[in-house]
Amino acid sequence: MSLISIARRGRAIALVAGALMILPLAAEARPGGGKSMGSRGSFSRQAPPPTATTPGGGQQFQRSAPSMAAPAAGAAAQAARPSFARNLMMGIGAGLLGAGLFGLLSGAGFGGLSGFIGLLFQAALIAGVIWLALRFFRRRSEPQLASAGAPLPRDGYRPEPADASARMGMMGAAGAATAAAQTQPIELQSADFNAFERLLGEVNAAYSNEDEPGLRQRVTPEMFGYFDEDLTANVRRGVVDRVSDVKLLQGDLSQAWHENGSDFATVAMRFSLINAMYDRKTGQIVEGDPNKTQEVQEYWTFQRAPRGDWKLSAIQQAA
Repeated sequence: MSLISIARRGRAIALVAGALMILPLAAEARPGGGKSMGSRGSFSRQAPPPTATTPGGGQQFQRSAPSMAAPAAGAAAQAARPSFARNLMMGIGAGLLGAGLFGLLSGAGFGGLSGFIGLLFQAALIAGVIWLALRFFRRRSEPQLASAGAPLPRDGYRPEPADASARMGMMGAAGAATAAAQTQPIELQSADFNAFERLLGEVNAAYSNEDEPGLRQRVTPEMFGYFDEDLTANVRRGVVDRVSDVKLLQGDLSQAWHENGSDFATVAMRFSLINAMYDRKTGQIVEGDPNKTQEVQEYWTFQRAPRGDWKLSAIQQAA
């Protein structure tokens, strides 16, 4: 095989690898994209306890802002941790450079004008992948808690026994001591549960309509940042994420507490929806099925400032 063929194959392989890297980053649908993100205050490092709705408990955060308790330590750890995306992209970039050098050594340069344009396109592709990957991996887990266990006051909901001692045991001795020192359990009213159900529909509707002002009113700044990143990525892909027919099927209160002047409530929800991705220009379906109802189990955490309204502060997947 000639050096020219090797160079061309090297560039082709690098191009395919870059395209494959984009797919998992872009394949996100519905608010949260099936990931765990946000903050549960002092309990952000702990998975939500199981409920009748979610017997397996919840997952820990995949995307979360640095802990307010130790921002310097979190930043230092992030800076010191090697970036998988950065290292992989550097490897692909090195492969492209090597392919170009092979071409130069063989006397074919970069393959003429078309080869040079192709190389520029590949470089732009690599830069875009690096940017997306760094944004995707830049936030990692953070702090979490435990409290009451009451069902949402809704027909068909099953009571969840409030076994505080069992839940505290799940947290571990150190985590329980820290949370107990700075949190206090609270009781919620029917109006609170009605607000949670309303927000489930309103957040999905605002996300589907790409209504950023509406999202800002209903979610915390951290959650808005995550949603904004996902919506921006959809615009770059040329797709729009549509969510409809959101219906709460069952729900249980997992935890409710007060800390640092704010109230928090983590609710296990089982709900149905229809979700599909459409091409922005043609309207053709890119992902999902607009005629198929999906069923989702997630933990939604809500936060309320004094005399304020509840806002979504976290979404976590059920285990």
